[in-house]
Amino acid sequence: MSRPLAGFVAGMACAVAPVWVAAQPTTPAAAQIVIPGRNLMTESLTSTADGSVIIGSIGARAIFRAPPGAAAAERWIGPATDGFYQVLGVFADDAAKTLWACSSNIDDDKPGPPSALYAFDLSTGATKGHWPLPTAGAFCNDIAVGSDGTAYVTDSANMQIVRLSPGAASIEVWTGNGEFGAKGKVLDGIAVIDGNVVVNVLETGKLFTVPIGADGKADTVREVALDRPLKNPDGQRSFGSHGLLVVESGDGGRLSRVDFTPDVTLGKVTTVQEGFADGAASVTVVGETAYVLQAQWDAAKHEQEPGYQPKPFTAIGVPVGKHD
Repeated sequence: MSRPLAGFVAGMACAVAPVWVAAQPTTPAAAQIVIPGRNLMTESLTSTADGSVIIGSIGARAIFRAPPGAAAAERWIGPATDGFYQVLGVFADDAAKTLWACSSNIDDDKPGPPSALYAFDLSTGATKGHWPLPTAGAFCNDIAVGSDGTAYVTDSANMQIVRLSPGAASIEVWTGNGEFGAKGKVLDGIAVIDGNVVVNVLETGKLFTVPIGADGKADTVREVALDRPLKNPDGQRSFGSHGLLVVESGDGGRLSRVDFTPDVTLGKVTTVQEGFADGAASVTVVGETAYVLQAQWDAAKHEQEPGYQPKPFTAIGVPVGKHD
């Protein structure tokens, strides 16, 4: 995301599964998915094992869902469900039959409820509870889930990774005491790869990896050495055993792939596709297709212009091929 939010540029992202295995839907993926409505600021998307695509909207304060192979999404979880506010990161956890979602407030001049992690039933959309983030001024952005069911969340405002362990009553700070950079740099996208939590920082373009210890505690934070810099990385998703798909919101918008060494300390960056000028925000994968979601951050500014014709909000399909 490339616009200032709550005093900092809050580039948001969707979350990712542990060692990710591609969904194998029986219905072919659509070339693009249209999300109905205006001023949606569609910030994040995720997908389920059957090929359904789920999209979060800041502007509509709602979650949309496109059935497998569908070229259009429909509103699914409405505003104010269990106090839900503006929707940021969404992540479908098939194993737990849970849709995780971040609720936050991007408006500096409007009060909102405390930032929180929400859980919904992945089949029905019914609420399963919510947990406020632990640090004052928190900004819940994106979610990833470890192999034991622990939900890891980026708190963009405090540059922290927080976690909700299975059965826990509250979220706790997992790591982040300046290792990811100063406040305002925006800790953003998150993934779990080979027992490591991998996060990006929107403002600096850096990737960091944090090994998950045998006791579940965070090991030493390490910066990943990349062969080319990332320009404003936002949403990211694990891809195969040692890879990552990441959306870069800078330089006109890009979908890129990062291939890691087995210890996840070195990364080779390959551009998959360029030219997502409508605010590329996040990515998810269905079979051999990656969907790049465009947020249209500035759409609301144009609504009062005479003759303004809004563009549809879309997730664009990009072939990415097979992977392990």
